[in-house]
Amino acid sequence: MIDLPGSDASVRPDAQAALDADGTPLGLRTRWAVELLTGPRAPQDEDLSGNFVPVFLARHPQGFAATVEGWRGLGPFTVTDYQPVAHKSWVSLEGPAGVRSTLSLTLDSTGLIRVLHLGPEVVTPPVRTWDDLARALEQPGVTWSALVARTEGSVTEALYAKDADRPMPNGSSYKLYLMRALAEAVAAGSVRWDDEVTVTPALRSLPTGDMQELPDGTRVPVRETAYKMIAMSDNTAADLIQDLLGRDAVERAVVAGGHSDPALLRPFLTSHEVFEIGWGAPEHRAEWTAADEDGRRRLLERIAGPMTVRGSDLGPTVHRSGLDWHMSAWDVARVLGALVEDGIRDTSGAVDEILTAYPGVPIDSARWPRAVFKGGSCPGVMMFCWLLEDPDGVRYTLVLQQCADDQKLIGDGQFLRGVGGRVIESGLLSGTSR
Repeated sequence: MIDLPGSDASVRPDAQAALDADGTPLGLRTRWAVELLTGPRAPQDEDLSGNFVPVFLARHPQGFAATVEGWRGLGPFTVTDYQPVAHKSWVSLEGPAGVRSTLSLTLDSTGLIRVLHLGPEVVTPPVRTWDDLARALEQPGVTWSALVARTEGSVTEALYAKDADRPMPNGSSYKLYLMRALAEAVAAGSVRWDDEVTVTPALRSLPTGDMQELPDGTRVPVRETAYKMIAMSDNTAADLIQDLLGRDAVERAVVAGGHSDPALLRPFLTSHEVFEIGWGAPEHRAEWTAADEDGRRRLLERIAGPMTVRGSDLGPTVHRSGLDWHMSAWDVARVLGALVEDGIRDTSGAVDEILTAYPGVPIDSARWPRAVFKGGSCPGVMMFCWLLEDPDGVRYTLVLQQCADDQKLIGDGQFLRGVGGRVIESGLLSGTSR
């Protein structure tokens, strides 16, 4: 049990009980993290090393205990909400005078904490109508689009659409096309799930994910790599899959996946290439912007090799230079639908298991037995998409996209994720709005 100094039992005791009762690895790590803020004594740095991945603590060379001490000074806290979803959790905390914060946590594939952050609570307004959705997304300086579609059998209808035909940068949703190309290769017998890929310096990318930290020469099964690519949005995993399949195969998957303008994704970039061109040598970015497709392919050949860019180099947005993966909301919806069909045809069950491993937000499994999710981000870019299937097999697709020239206007995605959760829980999808 967590001892919450000064807690008020009248404030969401069910949330505290839910956290205390969660005996999963995620629940145990989250409870430990909450205790850092609420326990009787401040932690020392030696208390922390066994719970975090080494790279997390390496980013705090002066020690992380001082950061925790600063967080404790905002308390005492009361737990008011707990949301666990796959390998991530969010704990809402109420401090003095009703000030609310969110403690967000992400586990590494090893079960250790990769991300731990305390920040002001991001408030998302109720969404009970499509007008509510538009008001929530209409923000100065931010371009956005949205699509809500219903598919029954072979018939798809738009329940709501705002600029859903406009191509927009999407960040990591490009991995949906990689997954399609992989599913096709497995079905054709050219790749097996238990085949292996090898981590090399030339294929190592930047986070998100954790495969970039594996030693050179590490061999990882294709199935595990694909799982990390989708469920954890691992960039190095995605680049390893693309190297295995070949750029041509992925570009064919873009066409087969129904993209409205496949030329926008030719050449199909790896995450490594986007980072290297976008935030590496300025002349590379200028050359990319000015070049035609053949010129861009020649540039990619020249920059092949170990990455020179570090995470700290990322800053100004580059999506207006064509350094992203541009898809309309309808393009996203089509590839999501095609992937679900791939999963139905896949007799191994691997495709469906990978697609449904992380639903992005808490999902009522009785209401939505199948939930497919993918998020994507880059500086100045944020998108979230879901395909939810009801017990009768009717599918509902929700796509939310944002981009801006100023990354600060987009934030870390908590707002857009929350808006998506509001739409899903509202009943708007199935016409039972409440």
